[in-house]
Amino acid sequence: MFRVQWEIEVPEGVSVEVDGTKVRVSGPLGTLERDFAKTPGVIIEKKDGKVVVRAKTTRRKHRANAGTVAAHIKNMVMGVQKPWKYVLHIVYAHFPMKVEVKGDKVIITNLRGAKTPIEVPIVPNTKVEVKGKEVIVTSTDKEAAGIMAGRLEIATKLPPEFDQRKFQDGIYIVEKGVWGE
Repeated sequence: MFRVQWEIEVPEGVSVEVDGTKVRVSGPLGTLERDFAKTPGVIIEKKDGKVVVRAKTTRRKHRANAGTVAAHIKNMVMGVQKPWKYVLHIVYAHFPMKVEVKGDKVIITNLRGAKTPIEVPIVPNTKVEVKGKEVIVTSTDKEAAGIMAGRLEIATKLPPEFDQRKFQDGIYIVEKGVWGE
């Protein structure tokens, strides 16, 4: 049998407001808002301290959309309690790469001996820290943290003319999850 309804528990200290397709989640670490208007076939309601997400019909597309919306809301509820964390490792063998945060950008210098630095803008609602050979990206919004970590990884991606087995310099995601777990 297939699911057409998902229930998300709202823990103490977290409040959820539902206004049609707009969902606002507030907690100890801040507030996250999202509009699910572009997700057809989904009904979002708040009942008895839970958020209920239902598919309008039993069509496969509507059920899939309802499951996706439920997962996004669950991630929002988790994010306002404990921030999402991505850990990236700085790897270099040939040229010592330097990564630093300056203002609202991450500056990567000396990647594969390049003279020009690479600037990666920091995604809003994220925090980036460099500790030795680790870059730590944290955010209450899982999507924003993932986008920032992905941008850092893509910025150091190897061009096709380099042999990937020999040149492994770059920044790579090694861990992701909720901070403290």
